[in-house]
Amino acid sequence: MEAVLKTKMGKFYIQFSTKGLSLLSFTIPRKSFVDEGHNPFARKVLKELESYFNGELEEFSIDLDLNGTPFQKKVWKRLEKIPYGKTKSYGDIAHELKLNKGARAIGGANNKNPVPIIIPCHRVIQADGKLGGYAGGVVLKKKLLKVEGLN
Repeated sequence: MEAVLKTKMGKFYIQFSTKGLSLLSFTIPRKSFVDEGHNPFARKVLKELESYFNGELEEFSIDLDLNGTPFQKKVWKRLEKIPYGKTKSYGDIAHELKLNKGARAIGGANNKNPVPIIIPCHRVIQADGKLGGYAGGVVLKKKLLKVEGLN
């Protein structure tokens, strides 16, 4: 199933199964049949995103149904543990996962995160403190970090 969610931070395209959310994308496909968020699960995702954007929610309770390699899933699980309002570098994550010089591999798995925001890859920054890239763009990454009280 799929839906387009309209939020104060823009539109998001989601895909989900009976098990949970499998994709949150910043790119909206050109399909006329896409649900506009009327499905109960889509409404739950929308409500949690809006609560997060308003600074009222620090941790999502949305069930996930993710596809990825075992390594990617391991990295995504670690990303979920980065606290609200905190950041870590790619190198920090690599060190925590005992990956010597694994910052690039962490970046690759981060880039494949199918549900950004829900799995907070926006909290991962470069070792020098620069924001680095983000699928939704650096402007959105800055906004998300600002919601969490970071500048």
